[in-house]
Amino acid sequence: MLKKGTKINSILTGSCPKCQEESMYVDKNPYHLQHIYQMHERCSHCHTRYKIEPSFFYGAMYVSYAVGIAFAVAAFVITKVFLDSSLMTSFYAIIGTLVVFMPFIMRVSRNIWINMFIHYDKNWKEKEKIKEETK
Repeated sequence: MLKKGTKINSILTGSCPKCQEESMYVDKNPYHLQHIYQMHERCSHCHTRYKIEPSFFYGAMYVSYAVGIAFAVAAFVITKVFLDSSLMTSFYAIIGTLVVFMPFIMRVSRNIWINMFIHYDKNWKEKEKIKEETK
């Protein structure tokens, strides 16, 4: 499932979308809140710039909304359908789920956003060698 070269691998691990050799983030743990948005400027392997343009990751807010809705629906279905809880309990479960998973949702949303624009390249090493030789 998390095979190198797949989008799902890059999205769930936060690895470079082009080479998937290293994490894009300074701190891999999204629950270290003081470092949640700190990213490396470039990949140290394939030299891909993560911030393609200024304010690039603003688009991840739209993805974050969709991922948050998915988590909220999952919390509602689990509490209301499977656990047969009251509507108010389901509401509290949704709020609790969104609060607990918000750091994860924010990171995954950024990962999804950048993976929409940068694709895995299995031949990145050869292309880097050619670049080095032509300098």
